[in-house]
Amino acid sequence: MTSGRVSDARMEPITFHPIYMERVWGGRELEHVYGRTLPDPDRPYGESWEIVDREHEQSVVSEGRYAGCTLHELWMEHREEIFGCEFHAHPRFPILIKILDARDDLSIQVHPPAHLADVLGGEPKTEMWYIADCDADAKLYVGLKKDVTRDEFEHAITAGTVADCVHAIVPLPGTSIFIPSGRLHAIGAGFLIHEIQQNSDTTYRVFDWNRLGLDGKPRELHVGESLASIDFQDYEPTMATPLGDNLASCEYFKTDLKILATGESISNPHAGQFSILSVVEGLLESKDERNFEKGRFILLPREAAPLTALANSTVLQITLPMR
Repeated sequence: MTSGRVSDARMEPITFHPIYMERVWGGRELEHVYGRTLPDPDRPYGESWEIVDREHEQSVVSEGRYAGCTLHELWMEHREEIFGCEFHAHPRFPILIKILDARDDLSIQVHPPAHLADVLGGEPKTEMWYIADCDADAKLYVGLKKDVTRDEFEHAITAGTVADCVHAIVPLPGTSIFIPSGRLHAIGAGFLIHEIQQNSDTTYRVFDWNRLGLDGKPRELHVGESLASIDFQDYEPTMATPLGDNLASCEYFKTDLKILATGESISNPHAGQFSILSVVEGLLESKDERNFEKGRFILLPREAAPLTALANSTVLQITLPMR
């Protein structure tokens, strides 16, 4: 691995081109709320992959000295100078960050826990959701209703009534929830969500509301894998209670919520540690006079100068655990 240090220690912020994914439950809020130009004017886009390093999906730097480089190239060729020296064990950048636009209900699904993922042929996936916006009556489906048994759940699969077994929450914008691997869940219609997750793309659908996919056919279900993965002791979880600034901390990522008044600055939380910023509301400016508005995602290299809020701003700051 080459360190490739550059001559100036205080490195500029790095931004990437988003990758848009069509989804049967998606819509056009990425266009309406964030002013994005979506690939097709008539298709439903449910996901924007903002930070990703996977074999077939790669974030590409949009401007600056690294323009045209992939996130994987940065990770492999400039890891110490951009990210720090704590992450040699990871062959790829270990988290994936998305915006989700749910205009219809997502499938009721689960991600395999770490101890079963290899056996099931998938990847574990722990994630968190930050509710950037939602309709007044929009529901999240998380965990099981109290006292639902595995036998009752299996019967509901056969009867097409799985939704009756799943705990529903009506959250407020600005709240968040942690979704560990093994937790049954679905995002209901009417949400705009920022999702931080392990670098995984394994989802087992157990129920899809008896609907058809974009191709007019029922989407594939993964009943056996789902039943093996679901935590059947996970009853009626609640939205997260922040601990100071912190919304979520686990062995895979840490997410803090920063509320900045006009003129305040934000920088990496520790010397020698990078972070990723998600601008939920407001406007940030870098030392090189670039502006980052609502809906932008910014990689702050480990020695980057602080960004300044040009308006009252709400920012998610995502870091990796230091080993």
